[in-house]
Amino acid sequence: MTDHHSSHAHSLADDLQRIDTLMARRRALKWCAGAGTVAFLAGCGGSDAESADTTTTATPTPTVTATATPAPSPTSTATTATCIADPQETGGPYPADGTNTASGSTSNVLTTAGIVRSDMRASFLTTTTVAIGVAVTFTITVVNVNATCAPLAGYAVYLWHCDRNGTYSLYGSGAGESYLRGVQVTDTNGQATFTTIFPGCYDGRWPHMHFEVFSTLSNALGGRYAILTSQFALPAGVCSTVYADTTTYPSSRTTFARVALSSDNVFGDNSTAQLAQMTPTFTGDPSTGYTATAVIGVAR
Repeated sequence: MTDHHSSHAHSLADDLQRIDTLMARRRALKWCAGAGTVAFLAGCGGSDAESADTTTTATPTPTVTATATPAPSPTSTATTATCIADPQETGGPYPADGTNTASGSTSNVLTTAGIVRSDMRASFLTTTTVAIGVAVTFTITVVNVNATCAPLAGYAVYLWHCDRNGTYSLYGSGAGESYLRGVQVTDTNGQATFTTIFPGCYDGRWPHMHFEVFSTLSNALGGRYAILTSQFALPAGVCSTVYADTTTYPSSRTTFARVALSSDNVFGDNSTAQLAQMTPTFTGDPSTGYTATAVIGVAR
């Protein structure tokens, strides 16, 4: 008779224990397959005892978040990308900056109290007369042509021009007035703003404004320390529009018809690029007033 109870035979208790072990192993393998990560599979790849008895803690997979590259912050600038040095021009016969005389004495309004002002329409010495004319708010930006047109802060600009009749204060028939002259200091953007009027046109000259630039306010108030003396040429189209009002500007329309930019004794020999920079940009109209802007380039 064959003995079924050899050394390889098992009792019912042995078989039940073996079935329990196999079932535990299958449950573990099924759990590993459902997890689907490398970390879990590594934990499930050991011996039967490790599969049944070892608990593997999964390492969380880091979440990759797409980060947008921030857009460059806009750079605030008061100047254009290109600029040139303004040419030196004459201060003319009526600068009142200490370089000439008026009524037999040296005329230097820069050393008088009150010259530092934004609104230059009123006289401030012996009278308070306000110059009549079309209002102009004029912002000038001073830049360094040797430093990629960087704004020059803390510079002083002296601006002056004739009145609606072509007369300059402190000289001749305008000797009793001190209007249409003022000094302003440039801010961090290199800008200085004046409130004035549109000047008239007189014989022999294209309509214009005079200016001087000083490296400091103290130099300006001392007089005769300008690093640049030059002029602005007023745009032809605006001149024609303003001078059409012959009540406010009684002689300018006729006089303007007799002058030409090309033959002007100051602007006539300037290059196209120089004239473009020396001509302010105007927006507005005679009834509401104009806003003007211009760049002054100096080499520092």
